[in-house]
Amino acid sequence: MSRPATFNQDSSRVEATRQKLQRRRRGTNAVALTLSLAAMAFGLIWLVWILFTTLRLGIGGLSVDLFTQSTPPPNTDGGGLANAIVGSLMLVVLATFVGTPLGILAGVYLAEYGQKRWLASVTRFINDILLSAPSIVVGLFVYAIVVAKMGRFSGWAGVIALALLQIPIVIRTTENMLKLVPNALREAAFALGTPKWKMVMSITLKASVGGIVTGVLLAVARIAGETAPLLFTALSNQFFSWDMNQPVANLPVTIYKFAMSPFPQWQSLAWAGVFLITLGVLGLNILARAIFSKK
Repeated sequence: MSRPATFNQDSSRVEATRQKLQRRRRGTNAVALTLSLAAMAFGLIWLVWILFTTLRLGIGGLSVDLFTQSTPPPNTDGGGLANAIVGSLMLVVLATFVGTPLGILAGVYLAEYGQKRWLASVTRFINDILLSAPSIVVGLFVYAIVVAKMGRFSGWAGVIALALLQIPIVIRTTENMLKLVPNALREAAFALGTPKWKMVMSITLKASVGGIVTGVLLAVARIAGETAPLLFTALSNQFFSWDMNQPVANLPVTIYKFAMSPFPQWQSLAWAGVFLITLGVLGLNILARAIFSKK
């Protein structure tokens, strides 16, 4: 009779301990969930506030003149941001044409050829440093090696600075996407006698093109709103100019200059420029996510 009683007592103790642990785990889970939701709500509140303020103040500055006229002189009516919009497009497009091929080629080397070689390790280390480097440091670097040597600010210096910010993102994305391609595909291509360069071009790059395009779009979104490097390189220009050897107008620097001014017309144009950049960056992020989700 003692064995069943002892067994029942042990079972009761085990059950009580299990229930106690469950209550403790549920309490810990509730606290963690509450803190997570509070952190998410805190971030979303600021994000919604920023977007609402940008929308409210930016839409008021939208007009036909915004896209057809150049930046106005101080304390005058009218004017637009046509020269800054075109200048930003020129800088971003040229920087993408420079940075994207270099980033993709470096990513292919790291994933397919370098792998565990010392050169690949050094490249990854330098790339990690560039990924975390403040943009103003890149701007000062380009200022020292390009602007100071040329003796003037120029659009080409701005292109170099933006490309240096874009290349590390493209390298990291390309390498990671290529590593996701199964090795079985590579081995099957080698078994058929396919040269490595053709295997990379026809199989691994083709299989990871969606992720690479996503990385390029995110890199473009990153450099589209950069102000600090352009302050030291392309600077700005109040007039419309296609000459990349001279200072080039751009939206980030124009927004910075107009927002800090005491003139209401300039402040209105600054908010309109903020709205355009926000809309463009948001569109690029949505497009990148759509492409990545399809792939």
